[in-house]
Amino acid sequence: MDWHGIAVFAIAYGLVVISPGPGLACFVGQILGHGIKAAPAQALGIYAGDVVWYTLAATGLAALATAFSGVFLVVKWLGVAYLLYLAFKMWRAEPARLDAAADRGPMSHWTLFVSSLMVTLSNPKAIVFYLAVLPAIIDLRHLSFADYAIGLGLIAVILFAILGVYAVAAHAARGFFRSPQAMQMLNRVSGTAIAGAAVVIAARS
Repeated sequence: MDWHGIAVFAIAYGLVVISPGPGLACFVGQILGHGIKAAPAQALGIYAGDVVWYTLAATGLAALATAFSGVFLVVKWLGVAYLLYLAFKMWRAEPARLDAAADRGPMSHWTLFVSSLMVTLSNPKAIVFYLAVLPAIIDLRHLSFADYAIGLGLIAVILFAILGVYAVAAHAARGFFRSPQAMQMLNRVSGTAIAGAAVVIAARS
């Protein structure tokens, strides 16, 4: 992969990450609900999902993934169900002051990681980019292991940088919600964002 290929890959992937979609909606919604501590596990889950799709595209196994589409269908509906469950919990959460809500107990980072992974594996935006757009901008037939490693690095740097900005912005937005009534509204905004992500994934054919 030459410098031109690296630049094209970076720009295309950056545009995909920064654009709204179910994965980003879920990411922001969780941070609005739980704070910035929810960001690292989610970011790692999204990265793991991207690595799966990137590897399938880079190794020519996209056709094999299509043959086993039933597996991804199961992942899709598990992801939809879990996102709806999270949205329901946020809608039904008892309103409390933000400083008190921070002490509601430990949050399962493993659960956040798995849910983000499932969302990414069933995210139409990710699937289209890796299986349709990426082959059009990079000659995957002649992709060396070094090129593959460069791609992994680019994905990590760009993804974590953009998600970091979203995480800080979403966490800062929580500062406007101090009263129980405002916290209830925040819970419902977060729940709606996560439910919207589930609907987008479910609507994909």
